[in-house]
Amino acid sequence: MTFAPVMWTVWCSLVAVMAALYIYRSSLTRDEEGQIFLDDSFEHEKTAQAAIVAKVGKVEPVLRIAQWMVLGMTAIVLVYYIRDILVHLNVIGS
Repeated sequence: MTFAPVMWTVWCSLVAVMAALYIYRSSLTRDEEGQIFLDDSFEHEKTAQAAIVAKVGKVEPVLRIAQWMVLGMTAIVLVYYIRDILVHLNVIGS
């Protein structure tokens, strides 16, 4: 198997994982409210919001790693095709 299909498969897989993480994070933050609860009668709301923030806090580092991996793989794809163009133009040797 050549390098290009494997490269594209890895890139697509990383993008799919990153998209899934974005969707998961948005589903978590859908119920998040930007309120400050000053009264003790809203303690249940305060704990629910704290739980949402905790879950989002766990997803953020994984999402950041996925973003960097997609960026790195995108750079590999670009370098591969730039090198391929230069080889076909006989600018550099094989």
